[in-house]
Amino acid sequence: MKVDRLCLKNYRNIDLVDIEFSPYVNILYGDNAQGKTNILESLFMCATGRSQRTRNDKELIQFNNQSAHISCYVSKENYQDKIDIHLKNGEKKGIAVNSIPIRRLGDLFGTINIVLFSPEDLMLVKEGPALRRRYMDIELCQLSKVYYFNLQKYYKILKERNTLLKKMAKNGSLLEDTLDVWDKQLCAYGTKLAEERKSFIEDLNLKAEKIHGDISANKESLKIEYKESVDYSNFYEKMVKNRDKDIFYGNTCVGIHKDDMVFYINGNNARDYASQGQQRTICLSLKMAEVELINEKTGAYPVLLLDDVLSELDKNRQDYILKSINNIQTIITCTGLDEITRNIGDKIKIFRVKEGKIL
Repeated sequence: MKVDRLCLKNYRNIDLVDIEFSPYVNILYGDNAQGKTNILESLFMCATGRSQRTRNDKELIQFNNQSAHISCYVSKENYQDKIDIHLKNGEKKGIAVNSIPIRRLGDLFGTINIVLFSPEDLMLVKEGPALRRRYMDIELCQLSKVYYFNLQKYYKILKERNTLLKKMAKNGSLLEDTLDVWDKQLCAYGTKLAEERKSFIEDLNLKAEKIHGDISANKESLKIEYKESVDYSNFYEKMVKNRDKDIFYGNTCVGIHKDDMVFYINGNNARDYASQGQQRTICLSLKMAEVELINEKTGAYPVLLLDDVLSELDKNRQDYILKSINNIQTIITCTGLDEITRNIGDKIKIFRVKEGKIL
């Protein structure tokens, strides 16, 4: 799987660009705030239908313009897919694959698989569980359309249940039979999704554990675990037991929307005990494990996006990444070239980005 070409029009600070990428290593270099990250963001949009930086699509449209457009050409073995995303102020974004409009994001997932590594990924270790749940869901949606559709159903049912809980705070047992219907459906979908998340984390842990050992010369051990908010073998019983509490708060207190993933370094919770350098190594191990896992599950490497992260890593960790990307299409953003080009070799294409233009 490779990105052959990317065309952007009126996207953030970009008037118009048309980029033909190398199937190997591509470097976008230039000063800060010139548009390098905007290019990577548009590729992430093509994989997931959403920006990793904002939930407001209006921010993606160039100032003083009413619309923006992304076209991405993706090659897979003997055929090519074209993804189009059209953004217009005041309207829902339009997405098409091979000129056929898609109605649900689930139909987009898997058209192109992306692994993005950016400085913000340190927040996966440091911040709260919502970010880690989003991370798991994005990766699993890229791997499984069924997961995406089950996830949508789960959150739709959860919304209905929470609305009902607020009504029950006023009407009490009159709505208890309706609540039981929602509980059984939520448990059915939640149990399936939790099983898939747990399996994903177990697979990811095996790969990340080995990569982390290689990077740290086996001086540190990494472990990633899925942390359940409830025993899913007794999910329904727990829901029934929690009903009074849920009605009081007007919210569902257990389920996959409350689960988490935890990183351990040498047996200690990394969120509390890992240094900044250790957190970076965790993120590097995690992202490279993702690359390998996607290849194992789909039979094709994803496109790897490295957004200004090499400068944050020491030489040992830089070398590890650059040696690992020989057979992976990689798009790197940076402010300087010397350190990177010395270590990559001749399979490289360089683009200078200035004021939203490719020079």
